[in-house]
Amino acid sequence: MRYAKTHKDETRQKLLTSSRAIAKKGGFKATGVDALMASVGLTGGAFYSHFPSKQALFAELIAQEMDNSSAMLAGDTDSPDNHVAKCLRNYLSSFHALNPEVGCVLPTLGPEIAQAGPEVRSVVEAALKRTQKSWSARTGDADAAWALIAQCVGALVLARAVESDRTRKEILAASRRFLDKALPASATDATIP
Repeated sequence: MRYAKTHKDETRQKLLTSSRAIAKKGGFKATGVDALMASVGLTGGAFYSHFPSKQALFAELIAQEMDNSSAMLAGDTDSPDNHVAKCLRNYLSSFHALNPEVGCVLPTLGPEIAQAGPEVRSVVEAALKRTQKSWSARTGDADAAWALIAQCVGALVLARAVESDRTRKEILAASRRFLDKALPASATDATIP
């Protein structure tokens, strides 16, 4: 059976998409090549026709995910209604806490990123600097921008670490209230509910 010329690229993209969700839900290191390939209906042996190593898949996955995570953390900077409050409400939400597979990669794979090689960490650093620059422009304070990013990621880690829904909601709401008080009034545009 002959495959279309686009088959390899399409399979590679399906593998990236599937791996992204699997890794953010259960960890990348904990998931074997066979499980990653099974998620797209292929055997583990076919993996190496798409990536030279599992680490190469991780590097590409993180590069793509950091673009998504930066957008989640910084919001849509081109949108006229891009208010800090709206961005924080979306990021620090129960939905985001309960659905790591569709959320920011930093709270889920941060420890694995920290153990990765310099090529992965430099991609993450560049994306974080873009996010910090965006927040710095909106808050007028470079230090506040870094603190805001750290607060958001840390709050999500804690919200995912607890068992009860009530405690999860308390952590997220407290973080939104804290950021509302800590950020300059001109940056928040409205109280963060």
